[in-house]
Amino acid sequence: TMYRLFIFIIVLSFAELTVAQGLNVNIQQDKACFVEGVDSILCYQISEKSFEGTFKRSNYIHPLYTLDGEVLSEDFPEDHLHHRGIFWSWHQLYVGEKRIGDPWEIKDFCWEVKSVKEVERQIGTASIQSEVHWKSPLWQDEAGLEKPVVKEMTRITVHSRQDNYRLIDIEISLLALEEDMRIGGSEDPKGYGGFSPRIRLVADTEFTNAKGPVTPTNLPVPESAWMDISGSVGKDNAKAGLSILSLPDNPGYPNPWILRAKTSMQNAVYPYPGAEAVALSNTIPTVLRYQLVVHEGGSGDINIKQLHSEYAKD
Repeated sequence: TMYRLFIFIIVLSFAELTVAQGLNVNIQQDKACFVEGVDSILCYQISEKSFEGTFKRSNYIHPLYTLDGEVLSEDFPEDHLHHRGIFWSWHQLYVGEKRIGDPWEIKDFCWEVKSVKEVERQIGTASIQSEVHWKSPLWQDEAGLEKPVVKEMTRITVHSRQDNYRLIDIEISLLALEEDMRIGGSEDPKGYGGFSPRIRLVADTEFTNAKGPVTPTNLPVPESAWMDISGSVGKDNAKAGLSILSLPDNPGYPNPWILRAKTSMQNAVYPYPGAEAVALSNTIPTVLRYQLVVHEGGSGDINIKQLHSEYAKD
């Protein structure tokens, strides 16, 4: 009947509208970008970018957007040209006693993104999976070709926006491709290395963990399950922020934090704090999982404790 046809058209139109407004990921040759409706969320960098031919990097997230469309992350900042959006990297990388470049400072090192694919969707989420090979000119085969030393499998899952926040899950799996491999952070009391967001910092930036306000120091601040960084970074200087949640299954949990109030990155320190390199298995992957909460307002405007509890149950 005409009535049934009318209802069918309405339902079909609603379904098409839902798809158009829903989460989507567009995988291109150089990057994979997530959107929800007309809102940009983030891009994962597939191809290599450089600064006038130097500091060549791939395998990181930039840009990351606030909920109202401002770019929250920074790439090639003047003070640290090797810093890059949301990234995960270490200073020390060894095969036996041989040092294989410096991934943190991008010296004698590169990431070869072998593949990026969309993985099966769940309701309210979209995900990509990348396979990345770590390489260095300091580790070659008999033919003089660079041999991969680590296989990294990384999954980025973006969730549909809630009222005033959005969740982004990042899972990093590292498998050594040679025997007797080790990774480590900076070889000093700071010991920084691991999961590191480089985001815009403003004069009123505030740091908060489960115990309350945190003051950045030169050395790592004590262990905590999560850290929030908020300030006037939204559109028209509206208050907005980013929470970084660490999963209890992560090695060395809860991790110390390297925090900086200006011109630097924030670091969920791994390994343990990192001045001493730790083993990287060639049989059992080392898995690191983090959740980003991009939100409006300050840390008190979302229930980070509850979000962390729900994340830990997954």
